[in-house]
Amino acid sequence: MFGRRRKGRADAQETAGTAGELADGVGSDEFESDGAVSDTGQHRRVNLPPAPRPDGPWDISEVREPAEGRIDLGGFFVPGVEGMELRVEVAGDAIVAATVVVRDSAVQLQAFAAPKREGIWGEVREEIRAGITQQGGIVDEVEGPLGWELRAQVPVQLPDGTNGVQLVRFVGVDGPRWFLRGVISGQGAVQPQAAGLLEQIFRDTVVVRGDGPMAPRDPIVLKLPTDAQMVPEGVQQDTVEGSRFAGGVDRLQRGPEISEVR
Repeated sequence: MFGRRRKGRADAQETAGTAGELADGVGSDEFESDGAVSDTGQHRRVNLPPAPRPDGPWDISEVREPAEGRIDLGGFFVPGVEGMELRVEVAGDAIVAATVVVRDSAVQLQAFAAPKREGIWGEVREEIRAGITQQGGIVDEVEGPLGWELRAQVPVQLPDGTNGVQLVRFVGVDGPRWFLRGVISGQGAVQPQAAGLLEQIFRDTVVVRGDGPMAPRDPIVLKLPTDAQMVPEGVQQDTVEGSRFAGGVDRLQRGPEISEVR
């Protein structure tokens, strides 16, 4: 059953929405992967092939029944868990991100097209780190349960107008011609050891890249479930400059919000 989320449960949902208000500005032509030396004499980063994914997230070709126990959002299937709330976010007329809220934690999911033989998560981490540090934030790169991730303290403006810091985890996995990025916020970022359910949701997501041509780093468009009720909240998010991968919601409006009760 789908319905409107309750306004009182705002903490995890608000942090999920503001987790990466770090802008778009990194185009597909801005990364280089041949390992050559640039005109300035600096070595360019070599993007390695995608690493194995024995525990997911999965490609649609690797799962026999992707809709079993998952919600079909077109560009990926998201696992359904008891008590979860699901919010989709739009850029223009396209749905490009989904946020799963479970109690006081949230994970925002967004999938992008990627080169056929190269992973981009290593370079994306560098871009996220640069965007946050330029704003005065602090970023640590650690090897977590989902592989290499960034644990960041992101400067934010609090509701009372004062400046504060939000703890956020950026996770990512390279797949065959796609890249899945997750932004974990709320208690799942404050206490990473308590984020097991969110990490499992990320792992068990099934990405549907499609066979059509897409430029690397283009977002994979999502859709609403057929039985979802659209509940636009009508709130325009503020924008801050940075990387599209540092949250991916800089130009997104709060979109239809749907809750699944199991």
